Amino acid sequence: MPLHPDLRSALSALLRATDGVGPVIRSAKDGALRANSIVNWFSSLYREIGAVGCSSHSGRRTFITNAARSAHRAGASLRDVQLLAGHRSIETTQRYIDGDTDAQRRLVQYL
Repeated sequence: MPLHPDLRSALSALLRATDGVGPVIRSAKDGALRANSIVNWFSSLYREIGAVGCSSHSGRRTFITNAARSAHRAGASLRDVQLLAGHRSIETTQRYIDGDTDAQRRLVQYL
């Protein structure tokens, strides 16, 4: 899976620091977090920064929306975004992509 260079560097540093053993994000008991614990962890992080209406899925939605908006600059298509998201159906990917009223206005001006 393609990774952003900054993320690749951070993960490589983490791998070196932990000798590649164990989970990336650890529980208070130093073990792996369960799925529900990760959901709760994200909720507490969003609460700490005052982000209202965010969930553990918000980052995924943001990534997919930003990827869809930038695909043309990379020579990619929505199919590439679908594959990165791991969706079987392009319709599923479309549900993740948020609209932008200002972008719609600019687009109409180009026509």
